Amino acid sequence: MSQLRNTLFRKIEEQRPRITRLLKEHGQVTLDKVSIAQAIGGVRGVKCLVTDISYLDPEEGVRFRGKTIPETFAALPKVPGSEYPFVEGFWYFLLTGEVPTMEQTLEVVEDFKTRRQVPDYVFEALRAMPRDLHPMAMLSAAIVVMQRESVFAKRYNEGMGKEDFWDPMYEDSCNLLAKLPAIAAFIYRLKYKGDTPIPSDPELDFGGDFANMMGIAPPYDDVARMYFILHSDHESGNVSAHTTRLVASALADAYYSLSAGVNGLSGPLHGLANQEVLRWIQSKMEKLGGKLPTEEELERYLWDTLNSGQVIPGYGHAVLRRTDPRFTAQMDFCEKYLPDDDLYQLVKMLYKVAPKVLKAHGKARNPWPNVDAQSGVIQWHYGITQYDYYTVLFAVGRAIGVLANITWDRALGYPLERPKSITLDMMEKVAGIQ
Repeated sequence: MSQLRNTLFRKIEEQRPRITRLLKEHGQVTLDKVSIAQAIGGVRGVKCLVTDISYLDPEEGVRFRGKTIPETFAALPKVPGSEYPFVEGFWYFLLTGEVPTMEQTLEVVEDFKTRRQVPDYVFEALRAMPRDLHPMAMLSAAIVVMQRESVFAKRYNEGMGKEDFWDPMYEDSCNLLAKLPAIAAFIYRLKYKGDTPIPSDPELDFGGDFANMMGIAPPYDDVARMYFILHSDHESGNVSAHTTRLVASALADAYYSLSAGVNGLSGPLHGLANQEVLRWIQSKMEKLGGKLPTEEELERYLWDTLNSGQVIPGYGHAVLRRTDPRFTAQMDFCEKYLPDDDLYQLVKMLYKVAPKVLKAHGKARNPWPNVDAQSGVIQWHYGITQYDYYTVLFAVGRAIGVLANITWDRALGYPLERPKSITLDMMEKVAGIQ
């Protein structure tokens, strides 16, 4: 057994008694209460999901296994010649909560290489699809088409004990995750580059091979590593994470579950936000004849936007009350590799001007930028100018977190998720409305 599998199993054995004790001895302890506003408003803020993979702190942003984004990047083993970690090492970290050594990381790198080969029928299915099909629909379809490869489905049908469910879910998750870069890159080359796929390079890591198969030179390999880690997980309540875990709670395998999560990510209130930000930034540049505005011009434009009833895309967050650290991490990359890019210069100016405008406006709970305020600009700079593809990149990253979560869900025996519904009449009665 690999070091990752051994470490994961040890962690599972440590966690199971904790779950048993909480349920048996403290199951009636109240964690939260639910208001009518929360019930109608999407259950926002209700503490009713459990995950150790990540936590969203309102002040510090997402913490992966207790570590902030800067701490995570600093702790993980780096790809030789790069300032960014191996995605494979990050996978080890999310699954176990332990920072892997370089030896443990490279073992996962080699393991993923043995799992990379995508079945030919997946590519044949993608080629049979209309070329104008949205790339997210292609990705979701490709994932669910591979369901025939599911180890979990096979072993479940053969019969296995509940305590062993985690093992084939782990296998499915590793197999699926290792194949996603090739599938995502194939979709890009199929749709936008005249069906000219680039083969995998067996010498490269997860992020490096993705850049290779996209046909984009370094430092885009570092963009991929950074992007996939930053977008990997964001607690369990967001649509893509929650959908994946909800479907998996029915004992659906990783293929069905991730395909469902990808479908949730495709919505304009979730994964599509980054392309809307970029489109808005570019429209501002076009109105000025392709020139950067002055701070005064930008401030007037922002006020016009708000006074017309619109929002400033990329600013505000449901939970965060500070600048999103994922935004800051991407700013650091841009300062090093594309400091003179016009779109990046406008992003910097927005960061300087927009918060004070939003504070003066007084209606935004959080006047600071989120991850979407920046991510599309980087992709555009490196030649990925097809807006619709940006969410595919998001999906590859998000798969890391949600697949780690559903592996742990099976390890700890979490049950079928089944909230209770009430009617409007019931709520009006509770509220005292006659």
